[in-house]
Amino acid sequence: MKNVVILGSTGSIGTSTLDVVRNLNHKYKVVALSANSQWELLSKQVNEFKPEHVSLADERCVDSLRNSLSDNSVQILTGEDSVREMVSQENVDIVLSAIVGGAGLPAAIEVIKNGKTLALANKEALVMAGGLIMPMAKEHGVNIIPVDSEHSAVLQALRAGRRDEVKKIIITASGGPFRNHPKEKLSEVTREEALNHPTWNMGNKITIDSATLMNKALEVIEAKWLFGLDASQIEVVIHPESIIHSLVEFCDGSVIAQMGLPDMKVPIQFALTYPDRENGNVKSLDLAELGTLNFQKPDMDKFPALRLGYEVVEKGGTMGATFNAANEVAVQEFLDNKIKFTDITKAVEHVMKEHNFIKDPTLQDIMDADEYARKETKICLS
Repeated sequence: MKNVVILGSTGSIGTSTLDVVRNLNHKYKVVALSANSQWELLSKQVNEFKPEHVSLADERCVDSLRNSLSDNSVQILTGEDSVREMVSQENVDIVLSAIVGGAGLPAAIEVIKNGKTLALANKEALVMAGGLIMPMAKEHGVNIIPVDSEHSAVLQALRAGRRDEVKKIIITASGGPFRNHPKEKLSEVTREEALNHPTWNMGNKITIDSATLMNKALEVIEAKWLFGLDASQIEVVIHPESIIHSLVEFCDGSVIAQMGLPDMKVPIQFALTYPDRENGNVKSLDLAELGTLNFQKPDMDKFPALRLGYEVVEKGGTMGATFNAANEVAVQEFLDNKIKFTDITKAVEHVMKEHNFIKDPTLQDIMDADEYARKETKICLS
């Protein structure tokens, strides 16, 4: 029996994680759950899985949650220290962090400091502070297991050889809903059109990121830190069917691909059971039924977010925190129907150019860059 904490349990990754735990048939016990404000769904999860601790960020919903629970022994936590209290419990083995955005960075640091295995769905933590997090994980002997389907695929394919035999990795992208959309018409796309992803069912923020290819840029940055690669070793290819999730090319020319139908339960389960595998509850891939797979190069002129991602990989420092924070603010402005779709990437590029770049930042430098980028993005979009 392994004890699991799920941070962000009411989001799409969190709910899929609970599906995986159900399927693993009592080999994994949920000992803590956290959510932002969805107290009704959180209540259902608590009543089913009986965790010892539960955290709700929105303190206004705490009484509603408490009154809805069938088990009065569950300890309800709130405030900044709630995540620290949950992940520091001696019986915790694995923490799956599915917190959205830059808010996941403090949680990742707490998990590492407490020496727990970190199953990471929150790519923004590495985008912002990979240069601090990876050495910290090594110091504390912590495994960081990626939950993103692309990085999980790389991790799985890497088992075919040694790290010093890797020539490059190839990360696939669906291309989003505007893969074949004329560039000159992208400024006219609506919120509803951008949220209509062709293959994945995700939360609003990550769906918009997929439409701009910003999500792929974030994944390129994450891959740099997770696997110790430079920009020339990370390639992106558009693959609309989302069947091949990533590939690894070795020095002898062999290319190993990880394939499967697009279902997040596969990388989630691999992260929980790593380095072993258990029987999964997902549909099998039928290649004959699928027929064909298609690939094409990404258009970085049409989708400049990907170009900016490679710039972050090359420059490092505070560029990642600035890039991520500016994007988070700009995406929300678009979701609120305040700006055009193409304004998202324009704002991010502007803030990247304007910010006070620090090559070897401290954690405080990173948080300062994050704060600056959020304010500057608001100003430039107002």
